[in-house]
Amino acid sequence: MFIKFGLMGKTVKELRKNQGLTAKELAQLLKLDSIDILKVDAMKLGDVLPALREKLYPILSGDYTDKIPWL
Repeated sequence: MFIKFGLMGKTVKELRKNQGLTAKELAQLLKLDSIDILKVDAMKLGDVLPALREKLYPILSGDYTDKIPWL
């Protein structure tokens, strides 16, 4: 729970860079346009709209890699 609060205070760009993703790669994972990612790049994760935040949070926190069978 405390980890979630730590991630909410960081910008989307910082979290994206920590995962080693470009805006285009993140947009492909979320099935969005890269311009949508670039619009929220400078915003803190807590300030992003809840619908988009629910999609972004598992990827930016690294939870999506748990589902990859070869890792």
